[in-house]
Amino acid sequence: MAEASARRRGRGGGGAARRAARTGVKIEAAKYIERNIPLTEILNEEALEIIERNADILLEEVGVNFVNNKAALDRWKEAGADVDYDAERVRIPRGMARELCKTAPSRIIQHARNPERNVEIGGNTLVCAPVYGPPFVRDAEGGRRYATMADFEKFVKLGYMSKWLHHSGGTVCEPTDVPVNKRHLDMLLAHMTLSDKPFMGSVTEPSRAQDSVEMCEILFGKEFVQENTVMTSLINVNSPMTFDDIMMGALEVYAKNNQACIISPFIVGGAMAPVSVVGTLTQVLAEVTAGIAYSQLIRPGAPVIFGAFVTSIDMNSGAPTFGTPEASQILYGAGQLARRLGLPFRSGGGLCGSKLPDAQAAYETAHTHNAVLNGGVNFMLHSCGWLEGGLVASFEKFVMDADQLGVLHKLAAGVAYDENAQAMDAVREVGPGGHYLGCAHTQANFKDAFWRSELLDYKPFETWEDEGARDTQALAAARVAELLGAYEAPPLDPEIEARLRAYVEEKKASMPDAFV
Repeated sequence: MAEASARRRGRGGGGAARRAARTGVKIEAAKYIERNIPLTEILNEEALEIIERNADILLEEVGVNFVNNKAALDRWKEAGADVDYDAERVRIPRGMARELCKTAPSRIIQHARNPERNVEIGGNTLVCAPVYGPPFVRDAEGGRRYATMADFEKFVKLGYMSKWLHHSGGTVCEPTDVPVNKRHLDMLLAHMTLSDKPFMGSVTEPSRAQDSVEMCEILFGKEFVQENTVMTSLINVNSPMTFDDIMMGALEVYAKNNQACIISPFIVGGAMAPVSVVGTLTQVLAEVTAGIAYSQLIRPGAPVIFGAFVTSIDMNSGAPTFGTPEASQILYGAGQLARRLGLPFRSGGGLCGSKLPDAQAAYETAHTHNAVLNGGVNFMLHSCGWLEGGLVASFEKFVMDADQLGVLHKLAAGVAYDENAQAMDAVREVGPGGHYLGCAHTQANFKDAFWRSELLDYKPFETWEDEGARDTQALAAARVAELLGAYEAPPLDPEIEARLRAYVEEKKASMPDAFV
């Protein structure tokens, strides 16, 4: 039955959708990255064993809090943990969390409504998803302002049009002009109708997670959803060592329905974790294994991702900092710990503290992107668009970062050394003192020999000056306009779209607006 459902989706959703597909704009989308390069292993065996041992000690002696969630405490009690109901504290016997994690899958296939956009998360893969969560947006024309639903829809369209971006993401920005209790419905509808790439579900309240599941059942079919992963959702740990009832309630919904959750500590080093790399990694491991173990208590085999979002702190201002060497070291170490558990790994992104898409933003983003590639990250949230420590989603930076993701694809492919790559015929043909521009090998390979930016300017000075002497932000603004101007929605079965819109309208009509 599930295979039949998949075949139905593969046909494009009915005759109208197929006709639209034949006449629509063809959007080029790269497959998720598959690494053919070595990873950076920054920790030796002794350091890894120390971190693992200390994390087990923390879980057993200090414990973790599951607040406002008696059902979770009961589950842990039944599983054999030491539970203090008054303190809402769970102390997990040494090795127990690690044992429970063994039922989690090592790889996840997240299905998109267009099967060509399916992604694999785990092993040697890297899936890139856009920025998540900012309440503000920025563009060159309007400056910094609160995000609206119109902004959100523009970001989803840009994500769909971005070749090197594999995933539509979730809360790409927080549309503040829609009531808090209803905006998740509009955001999900946008992901489902304006893009055919995979997307994330809502986690801001357990009932909203359930709405996400039910909308996916309309889009994919109920049985398909129960047997396959169609959403990846972000479950942040309230570091240090606290699991709140909102996030855990969402996790419970998704785990029960076989949908993937990223269990991710949210750590600013020196504030929510120790200042040392090894101390922070110990806390990360304890928090992640406790959260993943709990997902397996809900449903053994539920898909999960080992998350690590860690920044350092400026000890003068207290502000979080990004692109720092310590953050890269923690990312590398967390990747090693995740691989030892046999779990997919989430970290990194186009992180920066800059207020503008400027040189600071570029430096910090490049440091993190490179760490992601070399550190074995499988799912990179915030790949593009992040500005001002995550408070702002920038349209210009979105396309700047999305363009640079192509570099990661090229680097990850490794270096070919087949007969064509050896280029011996080219060297023989040109000989001493010649040039390679016209030789047969160059003519046969020039289209794909070098990665080419679709954004940056390489023209001579005179041409650049004649065209307005535009800096990168100006080029990016033009690119945003170009992509949005060329956008056409991917085909979707009109009956399915009508049912989705009816579901959203019915849900929104069933409750009064709430802005808190």
